[in-house]
Amino acid sequence: MGKVVVVENVTLDGVMQAPAAADEDTRGGFTRGGWAVPYMDRVMAETMGKGMRGDGSLLLGRRTYAHFHGVWADRTDGNPYTEVLNRRQKYVASRTLAEPLPWQNSTLLRGDVSAAVAALKKEGDLVVLGSGVLVRSLLEAGLVDVLTLSIHPLTVGQGTTLFAAKPTTMELVEAIPTTTGVLIATYRTTA
Repeated sequence: MGKVVVVENVTLDGVMQAPAAADEDTRGGFTRGGWAVPYMDRVMAETMGKGMRGDGSLLLGRRTYAHFHGVWADRTDGNPYTEVLNRRQKYVASRTLAEPLPWQNSTLLRGDVSAAVAALKKEGDLVVLGSGVLVRSLLEAGLVDVLTLSIHPLTVGQGTTLFAAKPTTMELVEAIPTTTGVLIATYRTTA
C-alpha cells in the first residue's frame, strides 16, 4: 500500500494560497501572493530536492497542474526539478479539464476523486504538490498519510488556509530549520 504525501508551503496563520507569485491565485480578492519567494534558500532547495528523488507519481489539482505546466513543461535550463516534473506520471483532479492533457505523462482522474486516489494508493506512493483544494478534500477523506509543510515565518491575514474543519492529529517525524526562518516540518497523520 502506498502513501499520499502532501508537500505544501504555509504561513504561520495557515494560508497556503499563492506562495510563488502575486498573480498565481487571486481568488477571493487575495492580494498577497508571492509571500514564499523571499524565504527560499539553499537548505530549502536541498531538502525539497531530496523529496523529489522518490518514485511516487504526482497528484495535482487543476490550478496547480496548469501553473506547473506553464512554468516547467518547456524548460531546458538544467534545473533538477524540470526533469522530475516532466518525467513523472502526473494524475490530475479536475471537473473541467478534458483529455488529452497537454503535459507528457498526465492522466485525468475520472469520477469520484477520493475513490480514484484510494485506488491509486494501492499501486504506490502519490506526492501532492500545492493543490490546496485537492489536499483539503483528501484530508477530509482521511487519505493523507504524510504532510511536509514549509512553514514560513509570517502571517498574511487573509487567503485560503490549508486545514478545513475535520480534526486531524499528527506526529512530528522531522523538522529542518532553514537560514531564512522557514521550518520544514514533516508530520505523519495519526487520526
